[in-house]
Amino acid sequence: MNGDDTGHRSSRTQRWAARLAIAAAVAAVALPLVVAGFRSLGLAAVALAGLALSAAGLWWALSRKGLVRWLAVALAVAVQGAVIALFVAVGLFWLVIVVLVLWAVVCFEGWAALAEDGGRVAPVEYRTPPPKRPFLIMNPRSGGGKVARFGLQEKAEALGAQVVLLDPAHPRDVAALARDALANGADLLGVAGGDGTQALVAGVAAEHDVPFMVISAGTRNHFALDLGLDRENPSTCLDALTDGVELRVDLGRVGEHTFVNNVSFGAYAEVVQSPAYRDDKIGTILRMLPDILTHHIGSRLRVRGTGVSIDSPQAVLVSNNPYSTDDPVGLGHRERLDTGVLGVLGVNVDNAAQAAELFRGRRSSGLTVATAPTVVIHADAPEVEVGVDGEALSLPTPVRCAVLPQALRVRVPRSRPGVPRTRPRLDWRRLRDLALAHGRVSGGAGTTPAP
Repeated sequence: MNGDDTGHRSSRTQRWAARLAIAAAVAAVALPLVVAGFRSLGLAAVALAGLALSAAGLWWALSRKGLVRWLAVALAVAVQGAVIALFVAVGLFWLVIVVLVLWAVVCFEGWAALAEDGGRVAPVEYRTPPPKRPFLIMNPRSGGGKVARFGLQEKAEALGAQVVLLDPAHPRDVAALARDALANGADLLGVAGGDGTQALVAGVAAEHDVPFMVISAGTRNHFALDLGLDRENPSTCLDALTDGVELRVDLGRVGEHTFVNNVSFGAYAEVVQSPAYRDDKIGTILRMLPDILTHHIGSRLRVRGTGVSIDSPQAVLVSNNPYSTDDPVGLGHRERLDTGVLGVLGVNVDNAAQAAELFRGRRSSGLTVATAPTVVIHADAPEVEVGVDGEALSLPTPVRCAVLPQALRVRVPRSRPGVPRTRPRLDWRRLRDLALAHGRVSGGAGTTPAP
């Protein structure tokens, strides 16, 4: 099959997906009017009011303690129960289910129709010879024991790598281990462990301009996800030792520390500093969050950067490149790691109305989403609690965050799953044009071939 046939087939798929999305949207709006007439408008208003009241109840539950918290939870549950009971009583609960299914069809078919419009550019791959003396640090406890479960040490050593296993009973300075390895002739540094350990060793690799290798043996593996690596089978990451290419990606820096994913200030950073957090995460969050949200504990923050100004946010997230826009707060993944800017996300919610407005996602007045090459966090205290790639630290204020463009050489397997595609925004004008099109519809900008 030639390229034109593939293009036509892809365009037909887009057109029919767009038609189905629009048809489902029309049905979702028209069906309630056909079944219930103008009474459906009143029922829809009741449902929206119920959602707003439930959101307010959840805010009070998070920001209050004791009896008020439990009353707020009861209110949120009772309101939703009352709305459901109302629709059941009038015999229209089935209609609610059908409308929800139709809107789900709208979303999935709309995303499918617009998926070719992303224009994502593939990262540039640099062909370099395999390392001769790779040095890998592995944490046997990461990811519930993935190092042993996938035989990572044995497989890496069979490929000629020197492997050091971390012993939880005898903590070691992984950055010092990496520097010693370089002094002894290592020409690649790698980590099988959590993102915090990845960041420490990545900083050493960038400082000495040697390639860095990520083995997805951690629990969440956010950095591995954004590099397009296989998170289900970390042993495939070892293919980079024999059949790999290099990517040039950015590094973040906060104070004197490097980070590969993000730095958090405010609510999350304050909670993870608590000694009780490790043993009782949920209980610690519920106990501390009310005081944090109402500014009774924790530092009062101010965020300043090029085009960024946030006063008194409860939480701030500064990321090494911005997160995608396919979810309300954009914490899914990053399509690019080489844009040369930081992502900035600030949450400023002072009452139940603003909490309810967060359902608007990035259009919410309580949510600030921006990018900047540098960001400075000011506080009304000499030190502020910070979460650096999930690791709890205290840093002197003001805290400066910056991006180091393409500072890190990352060696990855030539064959890898790739970064998940971001769901496109539902652009109704574009969907209409696709639905009405009869010829070939041009897709995205394509990808940049590897040299």
